[in-house]
Amino acid sequence: MSTKVTVIGTTGWGTTLGIKLANAGAEVTLWARTEEEAAKLNTDRENIAHLPSFHFPETLWASSSPAEALEAADLVILAVPAQTMRDNLRLVGQHFQDSTLLLAISKGIEIETTKRMSEVIIEELGDSFASRTAILSGPNFAKEVAQDLPTATVIASANMETASRIQYIISSPNFRAYTNDDMVGVELGGALKNVMALSVGMSDGLGFGDNTRAALITRGLAEMARLGMAAGANPLTFSGLAGMGDLVATCTSQLSRNRFVGQELAKGRPLEEILSSMSGIAEGVDTTIATLRLARKLGVEMPIAEQVYRVLFEGLAVKEAVPALMERELKHELNVDTIGGGDS
Repeated sequence: MSTKVTVIGTTGWGTTLGIKLANAGAEVTLWARTEEEAAKLNTDRENIAHLPSFHFPETLWASSSPAEALEAADLVILAVPAQTMRDNLRLVGQHFQDSTLLLAISKGIEIETTKRMSEVIIEELGDSFASRTAILSGPNFAKEVAQDLPTATVIASANMETASRIQYIISSPNFRAYTNDDMVGVELGGALKNVMALSVGMSDGLGFGDNTRAALITRGLAEMARLGMAAGANPLTFSGLAGMGDLVATCTSQLSRNRFVGQELAKGRPLEEILSSMSGIAEGVDTTIATLRLARKLGVEMPIAEQVYRVLFEGLAVKEAVPALMERELKHELNVDTIGGGDS
């Protein structure tokens, strides 16, 4: 009997995984918010808005009915933006089956609560879902995965049986999944790298060189790890796929929306104009707000994230953020007094 998979949301990344799983033999349903969107997806047999030119397999269909989409689902992939996760769970959560596994693929932190996606899921659905919830993160640009280019990802869960079951459902010859029990580190790595990609985009937009980019990536990783450790993460997670792997990809790729936003800001374009011109969401913008709120709660300094925030929301010119970082007090490189607020 084939695996039944439901993808909540019609994002490019969710659609990509839906196509991959359908090609591997799964029965896949994309849940769309409206009947019109579901009908268009079924007629076009592709997601023109978010993943054009990738045809739907015969076993992939869209539905706007939560009950229909989620009936007998073995795996539910939560593919909605981080800031709308809670609202979407309230719409569809009552239709989840008792045995359904949940896999969140959104990379962000809820602004109002500073909660990670797994925390939002369990808070909305109940503690019984804790052992059935997993997170997927890694250097996984949707377009490259859809093209079946080789890459790897990590699936984190508090329950390793859940992680392993999803690992075998998700993996394919060119999409290798690893497991990890550090949900805090995997989730924060996936979210925080978007903030750092904004800073690298700004640097690239100013015409700075490879040295600058490498320094920002390295010191950005230090900030990510410090916040993660203060939140209870395993520091080794940040050297893995959800940390360094995703960070490097997002900070260097032409496919990175967050890097693009940083580049455009460096050119002097207003943030709202940049965001309104994009077809996808740059999660790093909202995540910057949530990151600094979380950092203040935990007593962690994040100088790069602070400057990104000032550029995004306080009108600081990108070029003025440079001396704010470069002229700070000189320190030992390995000053990692995380809980006490060691900084970059």
